[in-house]
Amino acid sequence: MATAQAAKPKRTIVVCGVPDGLLSDDVMADILMIHFQKGKNKGGDVEDVAYPTSTKGVAYVTFEDERDAENVLRKGDHSLEDKRLPVGYPLKVSSYGKSIFTCVTCILNLSPFGEKYNLESVVQDFKKKFPNLSFGPLQSNGLISVQGPFLAISALQKNILLNIKHSLSEQHVARNLKASDHRPGTRQANSGLSSELKNNFVQNEIKEEGLTVALDTDTYLYMITFRDEFYQRILKECGVTSYAAEDGEVTTIYLKSDKTKPGSRPLRCAKDRVEGLLAELYGFLRKERLPHEMSNNSEKRRRERACEMLRSQYPNVLVLLYPTYIDIIGSSSDIFEFARQVNKIMGNVPREPWR
Repeated sequence: MATAQAAKPKRTIVVCGVPDGLLSDDVMADILMIHFQKGKNKGGDVEDVAYPTSTKGVAYVTFEDERDAENVLRKGDHSLEDKRLPVGYPLKVSSYGKSIFTCVTCILNLSPFGEKYNLESVVQDFKKKFPNLSFGPLQSNGLISVQGPFLAISALQKNILLNIKHSLSEQHVARNLKASDHRPGTRQANSGLSSELKNNFVQNEIKEEGLTVALDTDTYLYMITFRDEFYQRILKECGVTSYAAEDGEVTTIYLKSDKTKPGSRPLRCAKDRVEGLLAELYGFLRKERLPHEMSNNSEKRRRERACEMLRSQYPNVLVLLYPTYIDIIGSSSDIFEFARQVNKIMGNVPREPWR
């Protein structure tokens, strides 16, 4: 039994792009199970489907045989199709312990490109450039849901900003040419970009020049808990200070020169080294959520005490306590064993009466 439990992460895959809110959770879990049991999808017997999870649009599928999980991963992209679904939905699959941020979801507004480009062509171009991202259906108003690794989402956003910058430059040249031949009574051409979009673009350009680093809040908390000494050494060696602003799931680190090393090179050095540290963390961190919104106060306290008891055994695991759940962050093997031990303790400790 212990061997089977230890092997479970290898038999489990992470599925991103599960359509949210269309059907009941039980029905969606059933559709996922059927999909990954089909031979054409390179699947096999499914032991369990965990859906919903702590991340929107993400499910965990555990196979009875590790080889089936490997075959599904080798297949790559999947299309979730069922008569109960209005259309097919692209899925991205990855190994269970690959990353804490296997999937991040954001909504992009592509409408500004609509006056110059065919939006479907823009989406197809993005799909080719960013194959590890999953794009939802393009809405008539230009909105589209994108899901995938946090760093890939960031790269996509930078690519969009560059396209907007190029578009603004072209329009600037066009306006100058127009102005040189301006006659009374003629109407100047509209730039085609809203003032809000221009302001957002300018703000992003300022942030880029000011050297900011955006990251998932959980990664930031892990970094300052376990790698803060290394992080502070990077700042000191580069002659840079920093402060962080948390905004829900995203934290932005603002880098500023401490005046000991003038110029932009120290800031760029610090940014590159901090991003290197983050890339290392993204490579092995993952998160497990222990929900207790349905537990009474006594059960919550016991679960929290169990986590406290295990801290010394797992010194590289970060435990974050919230009113309705507990997040544990660390390597795949540490998280798996930590959660298993918590559940074991909860099962062995006599329950206290309701208060």
